[in-house]
Order: sequence, then C-alpha cells, then structure tokens
Amino acid sequence: MRYPDSGGQSPAERGRRERVRFEAAEMFEQGVRPPEAAGRLRVSRKSAYAWHARWEAGGMEALRSKGPSGRPSRIKPEWRVWLAAELERGPAAHGWVEDQRWTLARVATVLARRFHVSLSVAQTSRILHRMGWTVRVPAHRAAERDEEAMATWVREVWPRVERR
Repeated sequence: MRYPDSGGQSPAERGRRERVRFEAAEMFEQGVRPPEAAGRLRVSRKSAYAWHARWEAGGMEALRSKGPSGRPSRIKPEWRVWLAAELERGPAAHGWVEDQRWTLARVATVLARRFHVSLSVAQTSRILHRMGWTVRVPAHRAAERDEEAMATWVREVWPRVERR
C-alpha cells in the first residue's frame, strides 16, 4: 500500500489501517479470496495478497501493526515543550537581534546549545512540522513604502500603461 505522506502515520491512522487488515483476515477465514477482499475493502490486490500470505503464515497476530517505522526521534517530548516556549520568546532572546526571524539553522543551533544534539536542517524542519509550526516567508517591503501613493498610481497611472 502506498501512502501519500511517505508512510508516516499517526497512531490513530495506524490503528485504522490495522482494523482494515483485521477485516481482511475475517474475510479470509470465511473463504473470501484476496481479490474479492481487496474490492470490498477498497485496497489494492497486491496488499490483499500480501495480507493473505501473512495471515496464512501467522494468523491475526501477523497482521497486527508493528508501530511507527524508522528510528525513534532523538527529540524527547519534554524537549518539544521547551522548544515551543523558546520559539515564542523569539530569536532576540537567543542572541539574534539584527533579524527577528526564525530560520531552520537558528532553531537547530538553539537545540544544539541546550541539548547537545546535532540536527540537520531537514531534521529540524520535520520536528517543527510535527509540532505544528509552518514555514512562513516574510513579505519584503521597503520601510519608506507609501500605501496612499501606491493606490493612486494603480488607480491613475496603471490604466494608461496597461493600454499600451
């Protein structure tokens, strides 16, 4: 089965998928063939055949979820709570006063200073994403920007320029 989120699932999603596999196992016990089970459960035939083979080899236990795949995160839950509080304090609280934006490199540096872990920019991005933080690109605007003059230009000058 191919998952749109590259295989990373929440515990609830893993439980839901496990229930689908158990439904398939109940069908197999009743003599339903894998292609028919695939159609009823709206999964691929390949998945149904794989589940059938696992079910034949080990029964229902063979279809039980094995938990999250991959290595466990090095970032402990209490570290995430601490990091969220620090991100709310802002970059200036950590020495970046010239630019008031968090970058992934800065967040990785803050984590490295506090917990002595070395994280890549990609790892830092995944951690922040799991915490609910999203990327926001700041709008670059001149400090001298005059909204009224711009509105006048769009209203009076732009129609003349646009006709050409």
